[in-house]
Amino acid sequence: MADQSSNEPHATENGKSEPSVDARVIDIAVRLGVLGLFAYFSLQLIAPFFLFLLWAVVLTVALYPAYSWLAGKLGGRKVLSAILLTLLCLAIVVGPVAVLVVSLVETLQGWYQSLTTGGLKMPVLPERVATLPLIGSKIADFWQTAGQGLEALFAKIGPMVVPAGGRILSVLASLSGSILFFVVSIILAGCLFVPGPSLARGAKRVADRIIAPRGAEFVDLAGATIRNVSRGVIGVAVIQGLLTGILLIAFAVPLAGLLTFVALFLCIIQIGPALVILPTIIWAWSSWDLVPALLFTVLMVPVMLVDNVLRPILMSRGLDVPMLVILIGVLGGTIAHGLLGLFLGPVILAVFYELVIAWVKVGEEERGGAEAPGTEREGQ
Repeated sequence: MADQSSNEPHATENGKSEPSVDARVIDIAVRLGVLGLFAYFSLQLIAPFFLFLLWAVVLTVALYPAYSWLAGKLGGRKVLSAILLTLLCLAIVVGPVAVLVVSLVETLQGWYQSLTTGGLKMPVLPERVATLPLIGSKIADFWQTAGQGLEALFAKIGPMVVPAGGRILSVLASLSGSILFFVVSIILAGCLFVPGPSLARGAKRVADRIIAPRGAEFVDLAGATIRNVSRGVIGVAVIQGLLTGILLIAFAVPLAGLLTFVALFLCIIQIGPALVILPTIIWAWSSWDLVPALLFTVLMVPVMLVDNVLRPILMSRGLDVPMLVILIGVLGGTIAHGLLGLFLGPVILAVFYELVIAWVKVGEEERGGAEAPGTEREGQ
């Protein structure tokens, strides 16, 4: 009888009847259903742009201190500062790629002209190579074919080159798509610089509704983590790549530009420049005299190891999260989701770590409050 009465409308003091429990449940279910439907269709609409927006937010958070400093130097001209910083970022992304492509095209054109005009002559194959078992005769045959000219060479290796050429073209197409992706993300980030503070306040209000009362604190933690990771990973990678390139060019190492690009890429993905520097040092000792090889080694070894000193300092500055948590987030995020995971990994892991610590502290406080009356009675 009590259950049946609870499902019937009840009269209030002003004479109006309250809806029954079942009616309230149905009302809440309908509202949640409509809200979920709108959320689903909204996510479907922004899904094609989600990665662009996510990268734009990461870039905006990482570069906002530079934008704020530039706006202060320009007398508070926020729009002009955003435009200048966006153009600078576009030049940093597109410039090296354009230089690398131009250099590659010029090199290929030089090789093609040398081959077609006969200016490129194959050196004489050493006899000990031609007499190698199993592969010596094949190497000698290929060497002789290459010396006859471009047409004979391509007739010989054409069937093997075509599949490899297809893979190379697919890699170049992927690289072009990645460059376009970063260009669009940088432009979107430039549009977010000016409304950045109001967007941050809105994000804090939403976070307070979801994780009250520490939502705003977690938003600040996410922003600080992104900035520290950008300084500790990208910043250190740029420093290492720049120093590596300067030394390679100063010592006239062949293919210095390509080696610098590879070293920078290895630094960004957290492998380090050792795979470029160590073979270069070995080559220097086998090709140079003692003094230049020793000087090159003495200068290159600190460049190879500088990230072990700078990265912990820059990544842990201003954060209460242990360095090990940030480092695991960086490595795990990079392995799982590539370059985007480099930033999202430590942010997610740092926020989760803080949530667990807050949950444990709340449990300890509740347990301490429950034990306090009992201890007082025992003392009495």
